[in-house]
Amino acid sequence: MQNRQAVILLFIANIISGLAQGISMIAIPWYFVEVVSRPQVFATAYVIITFLTLFWGLYSGTLVDRYPRKKLFIIVNLICGSLIGTIAIYGFYMSHLPDLLVILVFGITIFNYNVHYPNLYAFGQEITEPRNYGKFNSYIEVQGQTTSVLAGAFAALLLTGTQNNSLEIAGLNFVLPFNIKPWEIYEIFLLDAVTYVFVILFFLFIKYKRISNENIQTGLLFDRLKGGLRYLNENPMIFMFGFLTYMLFAFTLVNIHVVLPSYVHDFLQMGGNIYASAEVYYSMGAIFSGILILRIFRHINPLKSIMILMSFVAIAFFLMFSYNVIWIFFIGNLILGITNAGVRILRTTFLFNNVPNNVIGRAGSVFGSLNIIVRMIMIGLFALPFFNLNDNIRYAYLLGMALMVLVIFLLLIFYKRIVSLK
Repeated sequence: MQNRQAVILLFIANIISGLAQGISMIAIPWYFVEVVSRPQVFATAYVIITFLTLFWGLYSGTLVDRYPRKKLFIIVNLICGSLIGTIAIYGFYMSHLPDLLVILVFGITIFNYNVHYPNLYAFGQEITEPRNYGKFNSYIEVQGQTTSVLAGAFAALLLTGTQNNSLEIAGLNFVLPFNIKPWEIYEIFLLDAVTYVFVILFFLFIKYKRISNENIQTGLLFDRLKGGLRYLNENPMIFMFGFLTYMLFAFTLVNIHVVLPSYVHDFLQMGGNIYASAEVYYSMGAIFSGILILRIFRHINPLKSIMILMSFVAIAFFLMFSYNVIWIFFIGNLILGITNAGVRILRTTFLFNNVPNNVIGRAGSVFGSLNIIVRMIMIGLFALPFFNLNDNIRYAYLLGMALMVLVIFLLLIFYKRIVSLK
């Protein structure tokens, strides 16, 4: 790998930022469900934030394709870290944070994600040889989900603290030499803000040589947006593949931020340690995918592999809907981790091999914007009073199963035309 050192530094920076951001993104939904008992406030805010990212996502794609990706990382981290740090300091000063500022941190992080991940994958495509695309995407998944395991463990620790020197994570009890008090939400945000500084330092040391040398389009914003839309219009099967294979990711995000906290609280009737443990099992499954998924499906084309994975997760969703059993819940999250990460690896590698680097940011932003619309529909649906009654939140997984079945059916319709692209 020609830019090996740059890739390693990129991974390290991604691990550092993912750890603290992951803790915050696990802590905030649980904070509204358990600490302040206002899940509807968070669900409503999440709909609004998701709607705003619809426009930001389109614009961020033009930034990824227009400006040096290393500089974009640095600027975005500087802005987001400064904002979250200011909110954390205010929380320390007031010994409290109003709901609006907690939601603002969530929104800032979501907006950061909408630049970070398209930029991360575009940068990886730019500095990686085509023969290493699959390996790069697998490594990104492994390091990202290893970070999520740690984030889930730390979130369980910081959200619930310990009693009698005992900590329960992923259904296992660990004995510690001391007790830890639960952290305030603004203390978690300060930890988050500090990591942005370290991420910037690592990016400053990244040196690389571009491997992908397509011409960068430097026209006006609207012209650059049209370029991405024009490319997908001229390549409809790439559009269908990119859109449909993104549906599992859409449900997964809504599940993590909206469904899962209420499912644990209302259906399983468990505490924050079980909620955070779900992230651990999910991440363990994703790590498995990062290491083995390309080997397991090496003799099967990517589209068929994706449909097989979606079939497995559809079964897992049905079991989570049907049974209030903790081990089914943990296994369901493990399967979700395996399948979502596996689909993402296969999907991204396919797009790397079929979409030019100078348009991949804008093509990705189109997929992302459509994905946002789907998520808004799901968030709005799950915010209805029906899903907040008794244990009705479990019906969200029945709808998740139906969505996977629909996607598999549509992929079968376009199967021959998509496979013929390779």
